[in-house]
Parts: sequence; C-alpha cells; structure tokens
Amino acid sequence: MRETPAVVKKAQKPPNQKTPKKKVLGNKLLPVPVSTGASPEVIDRLWTVVLGRRTADPAVSHSARLLSRGTAKVAQKFGEESVECIIEAVAGNKTALVAESADVLYHLLVLWVSAGVHPSEVWTELERREGVSGIVEKSARRALATVAATRKIP
Repeated sequence: MRETPAVVKKAQKPPNQKTPKKKVLGNKLLPVPVSTGASPEVIDRLWTVVLGRRTADPAVSHSARLLSRGTAKVAQKFGEESVECIIEAVAGNKTALVAESADVLYHLLVLWVSAGVHPSEVWTELERREGVSGIVEKSARRALATVAATRKIP
C-alpha cells in the first residue's frame, strides 16, 4: 500500500492574532507587538473583581484584607511591589519582571479601589496626554502643581 504524501498547508495564525503593524516614534518605525489573545480589558475586569471584594471577608480574600487596612497600607504595599518590579528590570530577569509587573498592576488596582479611582478616569487622562510630547506634558504638570499647591511625598 502506497502512502500519500502529507499535504503541507500554509501556516495559519490563530483567529485572535493580528498581523504585526508598525508604529512611528520620532523618525523610527517600530513593530507593534502581536496580540496573544490577552487584552488590556483584563485590567477593567480585575478592577471590578477588586471593587466587589471591598465587602468580602478579609479571612478569605486577599483584596479584602488589603482594603481593610486602609489606603496608606495599600499604597505602601503598592510601593513594595513596585520596588520588586524595578529590581527584576535592573537584573534583566524578564520572566520575573513579567510576574512582578502583574503584581504591580494588581496592587495599583487595589489602590485605585481604596482611593475611589475608576479606571476610566485614568484612561481619560492617558487619552488627554496621547500625542503630547512628554517634555511638554511634564512641564505643564509642574506648572499645575505650583498652582494647585500639591507636593510629592518626600
């Protein structure tokens, strides 16, 4: 019996994967990462989960335990996670950086819930800044901070 040769098909990408595009930064053309199926909407979903945990039992929910300690403690925990993320970035440990980045985002969401910030407020601010030079935007923030008499924590 003679075997028929296997048909070689053109490699197909998964339906949720898009063709890489290019993004212009200054005068450089940069590749835009191809989606793996995960999306930024996961942040909104996680915020909703954390928001729902405000009234949960701190003995069974890590989010509830963090939130029960107050905004200052939540902010402290966010800071600790941020430092861990920085350490992994400096060490060049990409796998740990990804894991620590997820921790930072989670703790940032807990901080937003604790402080009464909705993600849409942050998305609106990011959209406002989109297309504005970082130097110009930072300069405008300095001027606003002077007018608003806000200050950074020493």
